[in-house]
Amino acid sequence: MPLNIPILLTWLRIVLIPLLVGVYYFPDGWFAFFGRNTAATVIFIVAAVTDWLDGYLARRWQQTSAFGAFLDPVADKLMVAAALIVLVQLGRLDAIIAAIIIGREITISALREWMARIGAHRSVAVSMIGKIKTSAQMVAIPMLLYYTPLLGIDVLGLGTWLIYIAAVLTLWSMGYYMRMAWPHLINEDRKR
Repeated sequence: MPLNIPILLTWLRIVLIPLLVGVYYFPDGWFAFFGRNTAATVIFIVAAVTDWLDGYLARRWQQTSAFGAFLDPVADKLMVAAALIVLVQLGRLDAIIAAIIIGREITISALREWMARIGAHRSVAVSMIGKIKTSAQMVAIPMLLYYTPLLGIDVLGLGTWLIYIAAVLTLWSMGYYMRMAWPHLINEDRKR
């Protein structure tokens, strides 16, 4: 396993997952200065920034590796899944939305793994729809974690709209990836 700054940032993101969840289990007085919701929001934003930063640094410093390419999306999906589950538990997100987003991530990860195994990984490369979905999701989650109005902005309402948009884009992008993989699925089935 190579050890460099980009991979350390990815590991940091994984270490932040139990901290994000744990914030809501600490006694009330621990976050008296800024509160649990702000602490969870800051943790999630730090994780999101490390996601961007580790990829940027890996490319810039030419420190990309197969292990980093494997670990980075795993860390992303674990952080998003943990945050969505916390939001469901807090009553800020419908379980069906969390199930759609988490289910899509599992499905597409499995599809990409299978496509890589048959040598067709470029057929399911990241699309613009997937990038827009991720952007909506990564803005919505901290808003839902923060929860309270900020500077007169209904953060919860805006976050709710964005997560619903992300859920629609999640289904749309899953359909796109499945359509791109379909010819390979048919060909593999015919080979048997």
